[in-house]
Amino acid sequence: MMTLRTPLCEMLGIDYPIVQSGMGGVAGPDLVAVVSKAGGLGIVAGLNLTADQVRDAIRHVRAATDRPFGVNLFMPDQLLPPVDPATIPAETVGAVQGTLNGFRARLGLPTTTAAPPAVPDLIPAALEVILEERPAVFSIGLGNPAPTTVARCHERGIKVMAMVTTVEDARTVERAGVDLIVAQGGEAGGHRSTWTKAASAESVSVGTLTLVPQIVDAVRVPVIAAGGIADGRGLVAALALGAIGALLGTRFVATREATAPEFQKKVLLEAEAEATTMTDAITGLWARYIRNTYTTEYDAAGAPVFPALVQSRAAQDIFGHAAKQTDAAWFPMPTGQSVGLVHDLPGAAEVVERIVREARAALEALSRVSR
Repeated sequence: MMTLRTPLCEMLGIDYPIVQSGMGGVAGPDLVAVVSKAGGLGIVAGLNLTADQVRDAIRHVRAATDRPFGVNLFMPDQLLPPVDPATIPAETVGAVQGTLNGFRARLGLPTTTAAPPAVPDLIPAALEVILEERPAVFSIGLGNPAPTTVARCHERGIKVMAMVTTVEDARTVERAGVDLIVAQGGEAGGHRSTWTKAASAESVSVGTLTLVPQIVDAVRVPVIAAGGIADGRGLVAALALGAIGALLGTRFVATREATAPEFQKKVLLEAEAEATTMTDAITGLWARYIRNTYTTEYDAAGAPVFPALVQSRAAQDIFGHAAKQTDAAWFPMPTGQSVGLVHDLPGAAEVVERIVREARAALEALSRVSR
């Protein structure tokens, strides 16, 4: 039987080079524990969690498994500290709320012209909990970790993993001292992993097939591939590009343990790759979502967006209403182009086992071709 052990397995003490993305609203402790118990690396989503909630999630995973796992935080510049809504120009507030009010009127929700609520300043306290609790990995979804932060993690035996979308950003986080770099291709779902918002989504949407080998060649830090990977063939392709593992998000959203709403999972099972779109209309940052009425009409309106996560707080009444009504037309669903490869709703352990089985079969097939 062909081995799938790579340096990632040795670094983290895991069985297979499979990493589950720390997706906000999806990657709760149950999903993380199952992935880690199955031999991969589960990652807790720390986005929007208080320090106590982060601690509870870490301890929940520890109670379920003694296998390694990680915790993810978003650390873009606009959240360190969060933007004060009082500093947002009145014309921007008027334009955004005017567009959202059109949606609210159609949904029977109260309208407002007020500035949006502030984003809670949660990151510093959450980081302190991670340092105290010492998970195997601190994963940074968006952000440039300071060398001092990396050093503090290393003092506590925590590996640091940072996700990037460009070669230059990979060089930057390497200089900060991170242990692992995730090369996020344009196919990936969710946010583009930058610490400042790019002028366009296109500039941070280089495809996985070309981005991964460029980053592998540019840095000495081990690289993990992300974007468009949902099965064993994708894992083998990532290894062929020079990565030592693959990070998967969308495939793990469509599992029984993921905390995404059931109607969202149903949408994923019925969608193809062209069902996604890159937009900043959900959170104010570029991200790939399922295209729906909200994304299509907001983008068509040409309205500006509020800064990082302020946008999503402004529209929270719309999203909350959609969740209660199980209305996918107005609900944000971060999803990668690999959605076209997702056709069932298994347990997360079965996903890990299937990927391993498929990868071994792909390697066997390749070995026969090379003879």
